[in-house]
Amino acid sequence: MKRHLTIMSAAAAVVIAMTVWGCGGTANGTSSAGGSSSGGAAGATEVKELRYQGWANSVTLPELAQDLGYLGDVKLYWVGNTISGPQDIQSAATGQTDFGGAFAGAVVKLVEAGAPVKAVINYYGEDEKTFNGFYVKEDSPIRTARDFIGKKIAVNTLGAHSDAVINTYLQKNGLSAEEIKQVQLVVVPPNDTEEAIRRGQVDAGSLGGVLQDKAIANGGLRSVFSDAELFGTFAGGPYVLRTDFIAKNPNTTRTFTTGVAKAIEWERTTPREEVIARFTKILQERGRNENPAALQYWKSVGVPAKGEIKDEDFTRWGKWLKDTGIVQGELDP
Repeated sequence: MKRHLTIMSAAAAVVIAMTVWGCGGTANGTSSAGGSSSGGAAGATEVKELRYQGWANSVTLPELAQDLGYLGDVKLYWVGNTISGPQDIQSAATGQTDFGGAFAGAVVKLVEAGAPVKAVINYYGEDEKTFNGFYVKEDSPIRTARDFIGKKIAVNTLGAHSDAVINTYLQKNGLSAEEIKQVQLVVVPPNDTEEAIRRGQVDAGSLGGVLQDKAIANGGLRSVFSDAELFGTFAGGPYVLRTDFIAKNPNTTRTFTTGVAKAIEWERTTPREEVIARFTKILQERGRNENPAALQYWKSVGVPAKGEIKDEDFTRWGKWLKDTGIVQGELDP
């Protein structure tokens, strides 16, 4: 995410993505399922199969939308699971998948690097029920922003949501740039973060969603701060599509974004028990050898405004984006 690692160049991202996902398709849009994601000229036959990466033990909004029938004749083709938002959108940018989602700041970084992608709809966000908290052991001496100096904080990836939130929190609480550099971010898979905190491998860690609720239920951890405390309810990140895909497949693009918006509202208006039951059914029926136990901790969709993208979804992170050198001058949403 940040100062501790060199920001990956666009060229390196292409090489890595094409190497890792070489079996999932090629950059010209040929699907491993036998379809094509190029689509031909606008008005010709459009792509009806979207390649994507999922998240282990979780149900994404497009997966829910498909199960609810909101995608119509558009189908999803799962090529594997992702480990982070930046990796997910890099795969979309290089044609290994047809869409990917990440923190808004990571999308800005990809666009600034010249990637031909466009944000189309927000897919995650924070509210009073669903947020990312930064947790320590109950007996930890860390209670204020200054207590993080010289400490290690576990995040799922560098250069994304948690990095920007931590940086903003430290700045707002008076830490200088030099002091902030002394706060070390350590990449830990989300499923391992709780144990890393408990074992003392890190001093604190970012936990969100069902992983956060599961950790709280286990006891012995407390929150120092959260992103919702900093910003209130807000959209965290969008799905992106390649600009050439949008141009060649306008109807499929509209079906996808509308379906995701409907899925957001379904989660918002459906009783919690019914949402969890639907997630569990989807997980069990798709046969990926996943554990549905954590789904019981689901609380809310978190995404405001049906996923509609607004300028402030990006400008909120303007200072962090400039401080890290991702953008020069003022950010243009």
